[in-house]
Amino acid sequence: MIRYKYNIEGLVQGVGMRPFIYKLALELGLTGYVLNNSKGVQLEIEGFVEDIELFDERLISDLPSIARIDNFEKHPIDLENTSSFKIIETTNISSKTTLVSTDIKVCEECLDDIKYKDKYKNYFATNCTNCGPRYSILKTLPYDRVNTSMSEFVMCESCKNEYKDPTNRRYHAQPISCNSCGPKLSLLDNNQLTIESNDIYKEIASYIKDGKILAIKGIGGFHLVCDASNDKVVSRLRSEKNRPSKPFAIMCKDTNQVRTIAHLNTKELSLIESNKAPILVLDSLENSHKILSKFIATKISKIGVLLPYAPLHIMIFEHLNTPIIATSANLGGEPVITTKEDIYNKLPFVDFVVDFNRDIINAVDDSLVQVASNKEQVLRLARGYAPKVIKLRNKIDKKILAVGANGKNTIAIAFEDTILISPYIADLDSLVALEYFQRTVDTFKRFYDFEPDVIVHDMHPTYETTSWAKKQNKPLVSVQHHLAHIYAVKAEYALKKKEYIGFSFDGTGYGLDCKTLWGGEVFINDKRTYHFKSIRLLGGAKAIKEPRRVALAMLFDKYTLEELESLELDTINAFSKIELKMLYQSYKKNINSFDTSSVGRLFDAIASFANISQLISYEGESGLLIESYYDKKIKDIFTYTIVDGLIDIDIIDFILTQSYDKITLSSMLINTLSSIILEISSQYHLDIILSGGVFQNKTLLELVVNQLENKNKKVYFPSSVPTNDSGISLGQIYYFLLNSDII
Repeated sequence: MIRYKYNIEGLVQGVGMRPFIYKLALELGLTGYVLNNSKGVQLEIEGFVEDIELFDERLISDLPSIARIDNFEKHPIDLENTSSFKIIETTNISSKTTLVSTDIKVCEECLDDIKYKDKYKNYFATNCTNCGPRYSILKTLPYDRVNTSMSEFVMCESCKNEYKDPTNRRYHAQPISCNSCGPKLSLLDNNQLTIESNDIYKEIASYIKDGKILAIKGIGGFHLVCDASNDKVVSRLRSEKNRPSKPFAIMCKDTNQVRTIAHLNTKELSLIESNKAPILVLDSLENSHKILSKFIATKISKIGVLLPYAPLHIMIFEHLNTPIIATSANLGGEPVITTKEDIYNKLPFVDFVVDFNRDIINAVDDSLVQVASNKEQVLRLARGYAPKVIKLRNKIDKKILAVGANGKNTIAIAFEDTILISPYIADLDSLVALEYFQRTVDTFKRFYDFEPDVIVHDMHPTYETTSWAKKQNKPLVSVQHHLAHIYAVKAEYALKKKEYIGFSFDGTGYGLDCKTLWGGEVFINDKRTYHFKSIRLLGGAKAIKEPRRVALAMLFDKYTLEELESLELDTINAFSKIELKMLYQSYKKNINSFDTSSVGRLFDAIASFANISQLISYEGESGLLIESYYDKKIKDIFTYTIVDGLIDIDIIDFILTQSYDKITLSSMLINTLSSIILEISSQYHLDIILSGGVFQNKTLLELVVNQLENKNKKVYFPSSVPTNDSGISLGQIYYFLLNSDII
């Protein structure tokens, strides 16, 4: 006989850890206790050596699906000859260091309860310790019912008994409720009048079938929902939401339905069926247009698909046989809407609203992922994935807040041995988004009694995050945007060495030279060693939405207006003669223009030259369009030079001297970028880091990784952390930690 004391840290509270340990101890005939403390879970186990060894094995192998152990300590103590195993209730936990669980897809056991157990029959908010809302309903730590939006719902005796029973999977499930005591579902029309129905799920489905647009409340916010096969309603949704071409996410009933519209490999299947239930970016089938509206994803060959993750979704699909659009209910660039009042005020075109009276405390959007090089690549860090935890090898003695970038904003905090990244917030271009940014900062402060010693921000002087940081009366550290991209990857893989070669390709970011917007940078050990030749952005930020302006500036760089007017080019034809003259004068006098080394703008230029798109409506659209035209059988590249660190691709000479089409130009650009990365990498015996929004381009990323690995190069690229600007906050913190010698 022997007794051990365990201290377990990680995601171990609010995830069924204590009842799991309790049942395992009873099964193995062990005695002792388990309790929650300020660090995680503490337990003492007494029994025969072989039984404790089996306990240790099962503790790891049978761990609850949403639990995660980050630190595990065990040491022998004196025998106490106890006769039972207990769960000890703990109070007055003073230090808030326990990690917050993410919101999780409904589990199979709860779905069975919805079908077969009277108290949960057709109940839309059924959950247990293995599933359901967490972060979205939490006001502050510790994760107790009184600190959630479930506090106003008094448990019935039946729920109370389940809640108190350590052998029940709803033991201490804080959102526990049932038809008798929980939140109620309501259906309202566009006049805010309640619609009474004997079968609310069937009623909702009938409105979808009839071509109506509904706002349906989910775990972290509302979805706009309509029939994904109906051209008329999808076209109307595009018009009303002012969303000309950005793809809509599709929710399918099951994986069989997914396979009717998209390719789905083994890795992708595991992700879409996981308890995180993200939107998964898939290659659409050629005949998907026979099932889906042609307005779902215009011009591109990819589609975002997710499966139902809340009981409400699943019960609606009991009455539907077609996929539905399930896109975030918001105004462009703003956070997802969480109240029916905002639906009526901001989206008056909605025909019906499906609401329930449990408040969403923290808005959280759907996560977006894809599979690249057989690895999961998170593109939007949100429900199921965030708050994202990264553990440090050593504890730090400072509390650090990083406020991220202006676009695709997230924040991150660091304390003790933990970095936490918030869910995706929004582009900070509106007052609503800025207010939500502030609320998110306040939420994380409240969760962890966190007050930063240092605030880390982007170098860009006009970023809203920079302005906010400067008003906080705290020590500040600025980090260059593209180095933050590189350091986000270093943080994800716990890389501490400074010896590396990093390719940081994105749209734009403030450069260290304070006069150029960077975006095509190659760093050797933190030093910008190579970069792409600058392109003039005619009209400043306006050029980012007009690929034709980027292409025109490249033409102006080599030819006069008179020479260009005689050419038959799609880019030239996209402007009137008056516009050409005005823009040429602007170029010559450098009025309302700035230079950028951005690789993202090269995609814009090719989109214009190939007449794929002269105007775009959302960031990264050119990249998606060009990727859809890529042909792997084409091996050609543009001529380029690398002289004194300057990378210059000769696109213009090819455009003016060779015949080409959309497929040729698109394929050549991706091939050329891959060739440049391979050539530079071959000159150094260093590990390689790829980061920045351009590497969301799956075709480019896989081509580069494959070629580098064939050369026996070690390549790191973002997987669990977004490669776009949502990863900037993590990179800012990690840059500060490494360069301050704190870790």
